[in-house]
Amino acid sequence: MALKISAIIIAKNEEKKIGDSLKSVKWVDEIIVIDNDSIDKTAQIARRYGARVIPFKDGTYSSRKNKGAEEAKGEWLLYIDADERVTTKLRGEIENRVLRNSAETVIYAIPRKNIILGRELRHGGWWPDYVKHLVRKNALKGWKGDLHEEPVFEGNLEYLKGALVHLKHDNLSEMVEKTNDWSNIEAKLMFEAKHPPMNILRFSSAMFREFWLRMIKQMAFLDGSEGIIYAIYQVYSRFISYAKLWEMQIRK
Repeated sequence: MALKISAIIIAKNEEKKIGDSLKSVKWVDEIIVIDNDSIDKTAQIARRYGARVIPFKDGTYSSRKNKGAEEAKGEWLLYIDADERVTTKLRGEIENRVLRNSAETVIYAIPRKNIILGRELRHGGWWPDYVKHLVRKNALKGWKGDLHEEPVFEGNLEYLKGALVHLKHDNLSEMVEKTNDWSNIEAKLMFEAKHPPMNILRFSSAMFREFWLRMIKQMAFLDGSEGIIYAIYQVYSRFISYAKLWEMQIRK
């Protein structure tokens, strides 16, 4: 007999954060942790909370999520990251609405409260920040994309009101470290897509567009110092990706 809902957590070296993530989904029928070659206590902590740990080294973000779907026994799949927590409101909505819904709706988009530098950011493009992380297993055709992965599905999409809490970045050092990893992937994807050669005009245009989007259009300044710092950081992050692309282009 199939279980009602499986929570799938993708993790690598998340011993500091995964405990609270696991606590927030202890009500589901099954917890699966796809462990991407952690060298800390991530796996031990996950097992302590009753999770089934599946070692899965390397691969793309999409392949890890596909592995989770392959291993899960639940009718519904709830994907969360180690730095995310399911709120009481979201749990109630899933139990009282999703698990009793008709067969027509096969996937739900969940809003995220992004906590950055200790503050929830509501501007700059960080709210509601919907993610399609709750899907009926038999409607999921797989995940695609190397960076911003998306589920491929057949059926109707609905939006939930209950949110995930996303502890996105605790400090600037963590931000820089993650940017270095993500920018490698982003630059590689742009290079493989044969992006036009980078030059001063393209650099300047990209930086201006990012600043205008975050600070002016999406009004990041309304979130105070944290919002302003993070908006400017997004410009920096964009620059790093394009600079790595430039480096690839001149060395090809």
